[in-house]
Amino acid sequence: MKHVIIGGDGFVGRHIAQQLLARREEVVIYDINKSDLEIYKSASFFRLDITDREAFSAMLIGPDDMVYNMAARMLDPILPWWNRKAFFWPVNYNGVQYLLEHMSRRNCDKLVHFTTDMVYGYMTHNPQNEDHPRKPLGPYGESKSLSEDLCESYRARGMKISMFRPRLIIGPGRLGILRKLFWLVDHHLPIPMIGNGTNHYQFISVFDCASAAICAYDKSVPNSVYNLGSKNPPTVTELLMALIKEADTKSVLLKTPAGLVKAALNALEFVGFPLMDPEQYLIADEDCIVDISRGERELGWVPRYSDQDMLIQAYREYRQGKFQARPAARER
Repeated sequence: MKHVIIGGDGFVGRHIAQQLLARREEVVIYDINKSDLEIYKSASFFRLDITDREAFSAMLIGPDDMVYNMAARMLDPILPWWNRKAFFWPVNYNGVQYLLEHMSRRNCDKLVHFTTDMVYGYMTHNPQNEDHPRKPLGPYGESKSLSEDLCESYRARGMKISMFRPRLIIGPGRLGILRKLFWLVDHHLPIPMIGNGTNHYQFISVFDCASAAICAYDKSVPNSVYNLGSKNPPTVTELLMALIKEADTKSVLLKTPAGLVKAALNALEFVGFPLMDPEQYLIADEDCIVDISRGERELGWVPRYSDQDMLIQAYREYRQGKFQARPAARER
């Protein structure tokens, strides 16, 4: 029996691999890229383009193997609206379809599949539990929501699939949209908030995501879906004030009328100059909190990292990388 991680060279996949290897499990990674990672001293690697249906014929999996699908195209790139479906769909939907087809042919019936909390769209109740309506606001969330439908259809054929909907994942090696925030902080510039900052915002640590995936394996891969997020998320103001204190910056928080800001961002989006993805800014003034109690009850999973600690650690990583990127001073 082996653990097969699709997208195992990616942000979350490599952490799943590390935790499994620490338990002395056999790990096989399939990805389109191979980085210079320590995990390859112990894990096997095979190149795979999951957008190519025929490429799956070379994937060696058996009935006893455990599969984790971590391959995804994320919201990080800011794309014009007319390019988004073509960007997300081949990996987030078609790739899942091809993987499930291949698993079915090989009688491999255990899968952990990561989607996103973006499948929910606007909040109808707070916090959002897993029964919240799925009404995504754009092609990224749509591609993930439809991949869940695919998984449900294969559950009906006897496959065991645990699905996870994480909040914004942060940790070593990924800054994403936070890079813009940290740039403002470093330059002592005002930090605009969409709204008045009294709403709550929730992250999830990459380490906690990896441990949740392994908890699902340990619990025999329940046919259920689980939210992933931190416990007791702070308000946006509290979160950003912790960052300002850490950075010792002169930046101040700037409250804005959410409706006007969203209208301006929509206008820039329409003419092809997006500053943020609509799936991010349309809910930026909402209480973005997911209910994680099902994972605690059914999997025994409990997140370890707080939102403030995650944001501050990400800022420290940003600062460290910034200084390392500077050219060394010439000796005189």
